[in-house]
Amino acid sequence: MPRPHPHDPGLSWLSLMWGCRRFREPMSQERGGRERPESHEEDDRKVRRREKNRVAAQRSRKKQTQKADKLHEEYESLEQENTSLKREIGKLTDEMKHLSEVLKDHEKICPLLHCTMNFMTIPRPDALASCLPR
Repeated sequence: MPRPHPHDPGLSWLSLMWGCRRFREPMSQERGGRERPESHEEDDRKVRRREKNRVAAQRSRKKQTQKADKLHEEYESLEQENTSLKREIGKLTDEMKHLSEVLKDHEKICPLLHCTMNFMTIPRPDALASCLPR
């Protein structure tokens, strides 16, 4: 009997499915195409294997999720640390500018920088005291 063409408008979905060999034949076939009755033990073994595989897949997905969560927490922590360090750099830069200005202003009036005793080869504590204003 010739198979009906799948695009024939007179065919229903069910008739097309019944025309498919895979739909008509039982699911318990080996790859060779021969039917083989499955034993109850083989069914139990398949069920156990599927359950074991399902549990292993769940465990793997959970582990993956935990790893992603840990990485996200580490990322957030590093972002906070980076922001804090940038703030500290800004504060230290401002302090350095301020101290440089203070030093520049002090150099203009510092008697030690203008004292002739600063050019001595052997510094003595009393030599510094002689340069300071009394």
